[in-house]
Amino acid sequence: MQDVLTDLMTTWNAGGTAGVGTVVRTFRSSPRPPGAAMVVAPDGTVGGSVSGGCVEGAVYELATDVIRTGSPVLQRYGFSDEDAFAVGLTCGGIIDIFVEAISRETFPELGEVAADIADHRPVAIATVIEHPDAGRTGRRLLIRPGSAQGTLGSARADDAVIDDARGLLAAGRTEVLSYGPDGQRRGEGMGVFVASYARQPRMLVFGAIDFAAAVAQQGSFLGYRVTVCDARPIFATSARFPTADEVVIDWPHRYLAAQIAAGAVDSRTVVCVLTHDPKFDVPLLEVALRAPEIGYVGAMGSRRTHDQRLARLREAGLTDEQLTRLASPIGLDLGGRTPEETAVSIAAEIIARRWGGHGASLTRTGGRIHHTTSANSELSDSLNRS
Repeated sequence: MQDVLTDLMTTWNAGGTAGVGTVVRTFRSSPRPPGAAMVVAPDGTVGGSVSGGCVEGAVYELATDVIRTGSPVLQRYGFSDEDAFAVGLTCGGIIDIFVEAISRETFPELGEVAADIADHRPVAIATVIEHPDAGRTGRRLLIRPGSAQGTLGSARADDAVIDDARGLLAAGRTEVLSYGPDGQRRGEGMGVFVASYARQPRMLVFGAIDFAAAVAQQGSFLGYRVTVCDARPIFATSARFPTADEVVIDWPHRYLAAQIAAGAVDSRTVVCVLTHDPKFDVPLLEVALRAPEIGYVGAMGSRRTHDQRLARLREAGLTDEQLTRLASPIGLDLGGRTPEETAVSIAAEIIARRWGGHGASLTRTGGRIHHTTSANSELSDSLNRS
């Protein structure tokens, strides 16, 4: 929903009703991830996308019908010879889309949710997307780290979903959870879509050099909140890094240690060390590699620099296990030379490590194009067995 929130709030603020289709599950290859949404305004205008064009027409028709009836619908779209170029996915994937009518009456807390998202306060929306009792479909809970609003129809269901959703929120994960009709953990019948809106993932770029400007631009493009940090004020200026969200003048290791202590990094945080100077990068890498909560740590330099750096880090007491977390020399082997090309290789490695990719050319590989999380893999395996 976050990608269509501006369009949705326009209708909500005006007192109208919008039809919102949200991707809640994907199987095999799919063009958009869970959480991608499309909103249909009362005047028929459309914002967002759920499939990159394959099934938008069908979802549009369904959304206009849901606006009229007020009854939410969970609809599956897949590939078949008959519908491949009508309402099917030509990529061969399968997606489940939940379509609901959203207005001030059906979702009075939406304004609070929008404010949370805008201020980077973590919040999750848990919505019943399937249930034996049709009257409970569409019910929702708002879950924050220390509070919850709403009900899914029973205290038992609320307690189970709140507990599980807080775990997903902490990890920044969005997915469908399955329960029995009354929230039984080992049961079936109730599907709850948990959309997590955690704070924006961070990219911390250390070293105010020309490569850092290109890396910051790539990070911003990928949706990271980018910080550039350097101890030298003559180089660490906002003018040199216009795409960075902030430029910090501080010793890199001191800044990172303070961010870790403040709980401002998590498993989605990426650290790019571009300093090339042992007096900066060795103390910084000591801090970064001792922090298991940081998801990616990469350092620029030649192979000789890498070997010398590893020797210094071992002397500082880092273990082999900690050193295996270091991506150095940073980036995938794309053959690039310029700062911009190098930044693309770094971004490619970050993406590959996040999703379990291997960086090989797709023309030389088989199987799935899109890597999935373990949860989606389990869903796909279950679908293939059925």
